[in-house]
Amino acid sequence: MIKATGFSINVDCRDPLKLCEFYKRLAGWTQAHDEYGLFTDTGTVVYFMGCDFDYIPPVWPEEPGKQQKQMHFDFEVDDLPAAVEHAISLGATKAEVQYGDYYVTMLDPEGHPFCLVDPKLHPFFLNNN
Repeated sequence: MIKATGFSINVDCRDPLKLCEFYKRLAGWTQAHDEYGLFTDTGTVVYFMGCDFDYIPPVWPEEPGKQQKQMHFDFEVDDLPAAVEHAISLGATKAEVQYGDYYVTMLDPEGHPFCLVDPKLHPFFLNNN
């Protein structure tokens, strides 16, 4: 076993500067030591990496034979409708298919799904006790 004292997450995308700016404005994350990285509130760094190949955005919901999502972010929010509108104002879209009543699945400007979650409606989510 290794002792991990920190870690980063790397997100493949077509336009790393645009996606970095989107998440910076969406989540209030701060700029890391380079133009493609953001520090989260927990100190984890999220890097947005431009692909050396043709980037294919994931399909949501997943479909056989189509590009699958490899990860997604969940953001705990105080006001779910307001958070959805804020994300849309930054360039996100609301996914056509929704599966829950305590979260809304969104797509970032490059097609990665992420969820905005109201923890008051789901007692076991994230930091809710």
